[in-house]
Amino acid sequence: MRRNVLPGFRLSLGVTLLYVSLIVVLPLAALVFKAASLGPLDYWQIVSSPRALASYRVTVTAALGATLFNLFFGLALAWVLVRYRFPGRRIVDAMVDLPFALPTAVAGISLTALFTTNGVFGSILEDYGIKVAYTPIGIMIAMCFTSLPFIVRTVQPVLEDLDPALEEAAQSLGGSDLAIFRKVILPLLTPALLAGVSLSFARSLGEFGAIIFIAGNQPMSTEITALLIFIRLEEYDYQAAAAIASVLLLTAFLMLAVTNWLQARALRYTRRS
Repeated sequence: MRRNVLPGFRLSLGVTLLYVSLIVVLPLAALVFKAASLGPLDYWQIVSSPRALASYRVTVTAALGATLFNLFFGLALAWVLVRYRFPGRRIVDAMVDLPFALPTAVAGISLTALFTTNGVFGSILEDYGIKVAYTPIGIMIAMCFTSLPFIVRTVQPVLEDLDPALEEAAQSLGGSDLAIFRKVILPLLTPALLAGVSLSFARSLGEFGAIIFIAGNQPMSTEITALLIFIRLEEYDYQAAAAIASVLLLTAFLMLAVTNWLQARALRYTRRS
């Protein structure tokens, strides 16, 4: 008889459901109920106000840009950490997790100090007419910093588990390095890349502490949606805050649903191949 390390199924399931209900479902339900207390007309006026629409545009645009950058840079970083051995590799690998351990407010202050016009990087970019701090570019950089580990850490284990025989077989058939990567390695990495991209984008949508210091927080220009929600809370307008937050919640759910669908298709394609 096989011995179970964890308690019985009913107890384990009960503890799991209790945890999920208290930590995830209850706060989301409170948000939905608070937003639902508004009438349809009032709800639409709040979520479609010019200031709210501008914050959606700034947040989504910066999140897409940061996710696209992290897709390529994160894949390249994971590839280097897995496929190459060099001095300081362990240090670089450990630094990937720095955004997880570092308070986001500290990251925001550090990035602002680096990219202001009198900062180390900002002064150099200023000579070329590029301003980073207090612009959408600064928001994108802050999102890149906080969301990069999600792509690296989802792709890295898959790269480590890839069977070298697949690449050797492709090389023996005369495949070039680019062809091997595109036709052999990339299809196997696609599900992990999709998972990392979805997590990176979701983190960028909800990021707050690392952004507010470098963004400038100018309404209609560099104000993100998370900051607008915080402002409504400070004004004790809880219904408006819940309404705007529900838009981000719906966006995250739709993104995760699309990502899961794409992952399922990629896995089916990989298995057929």
